[in-house]
Amino acid sequence: MIPLDDVSQSIRMTADRLLCLPSKEHGERKSRAGILIPATAAISRRLSWAEVVAVGPTVRNIESHDQVLFAPDTGFEIEIRGEEYLILRERDIQAVATRRDEGGTGLYL
Repeated sequence: MIPLDDVSQSIRMTADRLLCLPSKEHGERKSRAGILIPATAAISRRLSWAEVVAVGPTVRNIESHDQVLFAPDTGFEIEIRGEEYLILRERDIQAVATRRDEGGTGLYL
């Protein structure tokens, strides 16, 4: 796996774009009963989480290392140095989760 800092230093996003590393649940996942559900079996209206690696200059509410909630049918998939990433627009983000450094809730809806 490529360190996130290495990718964010070599790629600069434009406008309101976000470079995100999708969580492992974005692909195949297991049901509560243990049944493997492939990524191609789309469940309508199910949102996914991703970690933000880089942000464009006009992004206002999201920073690197934030977790963002988005619809899987938005954005574009891209491969960088063998790793799968997503390019999303800020307006496609449904929620942002940040670390609790200063006593805030860390979740913005």
